[in-house]
Amino acid sequence: MVTTQQSRARGDGPRPGTSDRVPFPVVDEVARHCEQGAEPNTVHIEIHLPGRVDEGRLRSAFTEALARHPRALMRERPRGPFARRYEWELTAGADADPVSFPPSGPGALDRARARALDQAPPLTASPPLRLEVVEEPGREGCVLVFAVHHTALDGPACLRLAATAAEIYGAHRTPPPPAPARPASEPLVGESPASPLARPARIAAGAPGPSPVPGNAMLLVELPVPRRESGAPYTVNDQLMVATALTVADWNRAQGGPGADRRPLRITMPVDDRSRGPEMPIGNGTRLVEVGFAAPELAPGADVAALLRATAERTRALKARPRPPLGRSASLLTAPLLPVAARAAFTRGLRVLAGPWTSTTLLSNIGRVPYPLDFGEAGRAKAVWFSAPARMPRGLTFTTASTGGRLHLALRWSRTLLGDEDGVRLREMFTSHLASTSSETV
Repeated sequence: MVTTQQSRARGDGPRPGTSDRVPFPVVDEVARHCEQGAEPNTVHIEIHLPGRVDEGRLRSAFTEALARHPRALMRERPRGPFARRYEWELTAGADADPVSFPPSGPGALDRARARALDQAPPLTASPPLRLEVVEEPGREGCVLVFAVHHTALDGPACLRLAATAAEIYGAHRTPPPPAPARPASEPLVGESPASPLARPARIAAGAPGPSPVPGNAMLLVELPVPRRESGAPYTVNDQLMVATALTVADWNRAQGGPGADRRPLRITMPVDDRSRGPEMPIGNGTRLVEVGFAAPELAPGADVAALLRATAERTRALKARPRPPLGRSASLLTAPLLPVAARAAFTRGLRVLAGPWTSTTLLSNIGRVPYPLDFGEAGRAKAVWFSAPARMPRGLTFTTASTGGRLHLALRWSRTLLGDEDGVRLREMFTSHLASTSSETV
């Protein structure tokens, strides 16, 4: 463990003249209000390397990466019963070493994945993440498995930490990637056909079993990136969005879900405008928008080409429209007019009441991983998977990233809603619908 005194001595603690107390931003506070033990709010990331890393060098590289991104070195500050804010307390170093090397053995990776979904890193210890380096007998290379507390950090921020650690470990400098391209303005065309006042369809329940274990389950799959014609008006993200919508619609019809052919779908899509370079802000930096689909658009035999064009118009308009991360209502909920305990109780109650109007599901597409993630002799990442929390009332999330020309999809679901066989069926549906968006078939 790196002590505060040692960290300050070498100069990687909070910078002089800056406060070591930071009020929770809106996203962090709402997540903290809605914390629940049964379904931990974790982001899971795993990076597959062809070789194996040296334990001492990796620990040192990750410690230095945290020092270069000091906003990640935070813990929740204790507060009194009448405090009006949650606050992060920035620390000069890690309270405990976040890197561990669990014993190698059969099933080690499955156990690390389960921990990433079921055991959130504590917010009371800095940093609120952990990294397990997993090796298995007979498996080449190793897997870096991150578990991130989503109240504090999101997936892209953690990936930036991993990229910095890779640069330090591999002793090479990587030019910062360009900032994400976002149009300065777009005509607000392609408005969602799903009114925000209409109750969207919910994911129909599957067969979780007679006594489902609380928490999330997950299924990972590698797929080809769907092809697009040069100059196509839609993006891979739009293809993923259409495949997600068609998958959910088909699933609900197959399960006989209430309103399966009448209710619209609304799919939450995170939009990230941050730079991906070393100066990338660390924390929860995405804003959430909702892409709507009317039920007739997703009927059997849907015109996929027309649906792709319509979806592209909607997503372009949503990305260009300025909007607070969780909408304006969340800013009102987190105004420090009442003690934080009172606001927390009100927010939790409102979340239950608003459950029927929550979006149907979430699609989080990281896109092409913008870093080489080159760990020297251990090699470059050959696969990167993410998974976003799948807490009820959504109960199902789709998360994608692409590395080396391959698409890495994580399906994550609430065990109270779906079972393992349901996950397999959803994977098959998604694979089929994604193939239908490819330029060879559209």
